[in-house]
Amino acid sequence: MNIKVCGFTQAQNARDAAMLGIDAIGLVFYEQSPRYVETAQALEIIQALPPFISRVGLFVNADAHFIDEVLCEVPLDTLQFHGDETPQACEQYAMPFIKALRVNEQTNIVQLAQDYQQASGLLLDAYNPNVYGGTGEQFDWSLANVEIDLPIILAGGLSPETAHQAVSQVNPYALDVSSGVESAKGIKDIEKIKQFMTQANL
Repeated sequence: MNIKVCGFTQAQNARDAAMLGIDAIGLVFYEQSPRYVETAQALEIIQALPPFISRVGLFVNADAHFIDEVLCEVPLDTLQFHGDETPQACEQYAMPFIKALRVNEQTNIVQLAQDYQQASGLLLDAYNPNVYGGTGEQFDWSLANVEIDLPIILAGGLSPETAHQAVSQVNPYALDVSSGVESAKGIKDIEKIKQFMTQANL
């Protein structure tokens, strides 16, 4: 199972996690998040990583000029759009991107997969009207059992305790975990990540 751990704020912490064999790390460029990183901080984290780790930058309704500034300073592999960005807004950077959806019973995932067909994948997270991800809340995973062409990345309420159930129930392309493997906001617990990887790959 592919695993992305999102919301690192410290270089050594990210390196320790990456050395376990996770597939991707996420860096949050959204000032209202407790896991927000400045570009200099993000660069320090990326420079500490071993090879073959995908570097994902998370943005929420960000100004295009701000994203361009980040891309000039931070070598990211993939953009992750967690707000209300249109397909055109996501596509303008000519880079691989993931579109996050906040899922509830009203979410038409099949239609959105068509709208964002240029995406590398769709990230399905819990719907919260006030928060764009990172809530630790779980949505009804039966809603994620849809037939679409895009890879599904499952997020929301994931932890070592729920990882195996998530894989069994949804069989997603990847899991994206943040708060479920933390000792504090932005600080990852390496033992929890180990447990998470074990449970996700049972």
